[in-house]
This record gives sequence, C-alpha cells and structure tokens, in this order.
Amino acid sequence: MSAVRRLVVEADGGSRGNPGPAGYGAVVIDAATGETLAEAAEYIGVATNNVAEYRGLIAGLTAAKALFPDAGASPEVHVRMDSKLVVEQMSGRWKIKHPDMKPLAARAAAILPPSSVTYEWIPRAQNKHADRLANEAMDAGRDGRPWEASTSTAELDAPARTPLPDRGPPGDAVAGAAKARAALAAARGGTADAGTLFEVEGPESPEPTDVTAIAGSEAAAASASVATPAPQLGWSAAPDLGAPATFVLLRHGETALTPEKRFSGSGGTDPELSATGRDQAARAAVHFAALGTVQEIVSSPLRRCRETAAAVAERLGLDVRIEDGLRESDFGAWEGLTFGEVRERYEDDLTAWLADPETAPTGGGESFTEVADRVAAARDRLTARYAGRTVLLVTHVTPIKTLVRLALEAPARSMFRMELSAASISTVAYYGDGNASVRLLNDTSHLR
Repeated sequence: MSAVRRLVVEADGGSRGNPGPAGYGAVVIDAATGETLAEAAEYIGVATNNVAEYRGLIAGLTAAKALFPDAGASPEVHVRMDSKLVVEQMSGRWKIKHPDMKPLAARAAAILPPSSVTYEWIPRAQNKHADRLANEAMDAGRDGRPWEASTSTAELDAPARTPLPDRGPPGDAVAGAAKARAALAAARGGTADAGTLFEVEGPESPEPTDVTAIAGSEAAAASASVATPAPQLGWSAAPDLGAPATFVLLRHGETALTPEKRFSGSGGTDPELSATGRDQAARAAVHFAALGTVQEIVSSPLRRCRETAAAVAERLGLDVRIEDGLRESDFGAWEGLTFGEVRERYEDDLTAWLADPETAPTGGGESFTEVADRVAAARDRLTARYAGRTVLLVTHVTPIKTLVRLALEAPARSMFRMELSAASISTVAYYGDGNASVRLLNDTSHLR
C-alpha cells in the first residue's frame, strides 16, 4: 500500500473596500519538502473579505484534490490561513450564521473527506505567498485582464517553509486531545470533563465550545498537548494564540461645545471641529503615522469624528469606513446644555439617569443600556471583520467608555469614574477566544 501524500494548503482573500473589488489566492505545498506544487488565484468582482477568503480556501482544496484524481487516493491536507473566522468555522468551533458564508463553507467541506483536512490559524506575515497571489488577482482585475500563473512573482517573497513533522498514525490526534483535556482540567483544578471554555456573542462569533471539540483538529490537539503551559499575561487568563483585533479608540477633537462641557450627542446640532480640534486631529495623525501600526480606520457618522478621521486617513493613505453603531448617545432635551443647566431644569430626570442605566434622558434620548447594546453589536461586527488587524475607531466619550467597561465587565456606573479627554487615545484588544484586554486609557501624550 502506498503512503498517503501529505499536503499543505495556504489560502487568502482580500477586498479593496470590503465590499469592493476582491480576489483570492491559494498555494498547494508538499508537506514533506516545502515545495510548491500548485498555485491558484482569481479576481471575483465585488465581494467582502470573508467571501474572498472562503473562495481562496475552495480553490486551494480543489487544487489539492486535482493533484490526485484517483478517488481512492485522497491526500491528507493541512490548511493554514490568517482568517480566524474561516479557520474556526471550518474546524467546527464557531457556528456559521451569515447566509453568504454557509454555502461557501458547504462547498469547501465537500471537496475532500472531512477526516483528511485539518485547519490552523497563522499570522498574516506567515501567509505572504497566498496574500500576494490574492493581490496579483485584484491587480489583474483592476487592469481588465485574467491572472496568469506564468507571470506570478508571489512565491519570491514567501517566507521559508519548514516541512511538517510526521503526525503519526491515526488516533494520535484523539490521544493528544485527551491530554489537552486533562491539562486544561488540571489548570482549572477540576476533572477531565470540564465543560464550556468560552462564549462570545455576535453574528460571526463562536458559540459555546466544549473541550471535546479539540479532538476535531489535529493541529490544535498537538499544540495543546505540549507539557509547557502557555505564558500568562500578568494575572490574566492564558492568551489566545491568534493575533487579536486591536481597536485603537480615538475620541474626536474639540468642538465649540467641548470646553463648555455641554451635552453633545447624536440628537443635537452635529458641530464641526474647532480650530483647537483640527490641531488635535493633526497631532493625532502625526502620532499614528510615526507608529505605523494602524491598518484600517472606522469612524462614527457624526461630523466631528469624520473630520478627525479624515485628518488621520489623509496622513496614512487609508480610507475611512463609517459605522453607525459608534455614534454618540442621543441626549434628548439635554442636547447643548451644561450639566448645571440640566440639573436646574430636569433635576429629577438627571438624578434618575445617574442612578439607573435603564433610564433615558429627558425627551426620548438613549439610556446607557440602549447605547451599550448598540455599541456591543458594532464591536461584534468589527471584531469579526478585522480579526488580527489593528483598527483605529474614531468615536465619542460614551462609546469609548462603554467598550472599556464591557471589556472589564464593570458595572454601568463605572463610566462616571473614567476621564476621557478630547482627542485622547485608548486601546482594547479582542481575542478570538472571547477574552478582551484593556491596554491603554485616555493617553494624551501625543498632544503635548
């Protein structure tokens, strides 16, 4: 009996606009030698990043199968992608809720026997070959021509590959999963039947996952069974191995209302930046250009945020995506008033608002609970879209404090104890396992 051929598929997809002009790339590699056996790339028209990534996976698996046309000679395929969403969904650890993703996932799952395909998340820097193929395809589509393998230079910038170690005979993965369950139980001081590990809410986030699901991924089982525990971050839980979605939270610059400490929400006059605010936005732009870490920019739809975001975007050469969920709270009849004026006119309403997150401002504004629901939904959309990316969110006091509060699992009243200056920077990182890490709050050093 001939030995089963072991292959690696690296796949990626991209969209310039999300949705926008999109393309995918995939490469099939001999696991034993690291040799490239096949490449695939295609411009697919207007699509989202996630659709393009799934199309790349489908192309890679199809190319791997085509190398072995005999139905009885299916190879073992290890898929490596920098899309946390695709890897977790295809591994069965996250449910697929988006209607556009379900048929694509079904197509991918039907190409090869599920038992012969495993999945691994890798950092973007380790997926350069497929990434360059996807960009070549998008460039070709922009120029109105098909992608041609004969002219591709994608492999030239690919990182050096290390052959995959032999994973041993069938059954090793299950044994590794058993070790992983035992190690997790020991770390928790419990038994090997420990239950739910994590739960994250959102349209494309993971459902509750039992530790037994680890057995479905040989790569996860092999890495989890290593005796050395994962490093800890301070007193926090062990970090997820994937790169987080990092949200750099920039409060907009000053408006004419800011120095007077007037309520200025989404139900008011939508003021523009003042001269001071424009200077603050420019200083923030210089700061982010020097750091060179911001990869995407998302803004509240209100004018003061769009103007702040535009200043940074121009300096970084990036586009700005608008997210309505990041708008400021609607303060109802309090819009444009100072705190003292509100206390004078609506004392009972203000007292109730300060005491109860369910209470809305006078005149039909938004309660803190309503704002938190809206902001959390936006957070979930953005973390799914920008997994592994560093994204600048230009928004307001209430959404930023809400994101920090939710990350800390703190009560609503904690928001009254946070200071947040105009054009200040805060940072929260969101990991694929549902953990969040607050890394910075109210930094104004770039304004000095």
